[in-house]
Amino acid sequence: MHATAQDIAVFGASGHTGQFVVHEARRLGLPVVAIGRSLARLEAAFPSAVTRRVAGLDDPASLERAFIGCAVVINCAGPFLDTAAPLAQAALRAGCHYIDVTAEQASARATFADFDAPAREAGRVVIPAAGFYGGLADLLASALASAGYIDEITVAIALDRWWPTAGTRRTGERNQVPRVVVQGGCLAPLVPSAEGSDWTFAPPLGDQAMVELPFSEVITMAQHLKVGTIRSLLNRSALADIRDATTPPPTAVDDSERSAQRFELQVRLVQGSATKMASARGQDIYAVTAPIVIQAALHLLSPSYRHSGALALAEAIDPVELLRALQGRALELSGDALPG
Repeated sequence: MHATAQDIAVFGASGHTGQFVVHEARRLGLPVVAIGRSLARLEAAFPSAVTRRVAGLDDPASLERAFIGCAVVINCAGPFLDTAAPLAQAALRAGCHYIDVTAEQASARATFADFDAPAREAGRVVIPAAGFYGGLADLLASALASAGYIDEITVAIALDRWWPTAGTRRTGERNQVPRVVVQGGCLAPLVPSAEGSDWTFAPPLGDQAMVELPFSEVITMAQHLKVGTIRSLLNRSALADIRDATTPPPTAVDDSERSAQRFELQVRLVQGSATKMASARGQDIYAVTAPIVIQAALHLLSPSYRHSGALALAEAIDPVELLRALQGRALELSGDALPG
């Protein structure tokens, strides 16, 4: 059964990131269905004007019923090691595309491996890790890259503070899978090093002490780019925040419910004799995930969209087009070969 409507289903809608995604869809006037495991939480998050449906991972039939009339399912409920497979399965059975926002490497790897054939058979697209972690670096690197082999990609992320949500805390506890990088063109275990490095970001972040800490962007880029080495760095102060059990969750400081957190994500790409750089700056890593995935959903809803299979974000959608849609309101973009 293929969906005939254009509704966007958001699972985990009452969670922190899920609420941003629902509100972004509504801001653009898109029909959205808020789905979660608790009616009380859905009603508290969306008291009116939003269609609400209850469904649980332990009841696949309830998921399919919840997706009736929808064309795209966006999964915002972690840990994705537990939620991605049942949600993607139910989405494909209901004739929907599937997008999630995992930062978990193991979840993204499993989704690419397990859902490419089912998605192609269904004529639908499955896109894991399409948020701030995973998707954004993939878009920047893919916009910078020329055809052919890429020698090296380095992703450097700086947050002035990391106020983790309850979902981030739960995911960290659940995700004990060893992290991987790309060496010699292949995924390889991260070898922790006591030595760090420094990286220079735009003000106000400036010079930051960094530590190698790869997230799902390593998996998304390795999915479709031919790269010899991929490294991903995070500033040490942000890592200290998330490792501190007393660090509070994010607090809204503006009408859009964003926290005061500022971020910058840089990509440095070396290809032959050329070294290219791109940067994305903005406010609140959880909030910025919403315009990324909603713009992705808009592309999937286009009548002319023809791709199928388990694809990385920049593999499924033209990266420059998507970055152009994000430039200005959601992100401040700069660098080589990016929309001005």
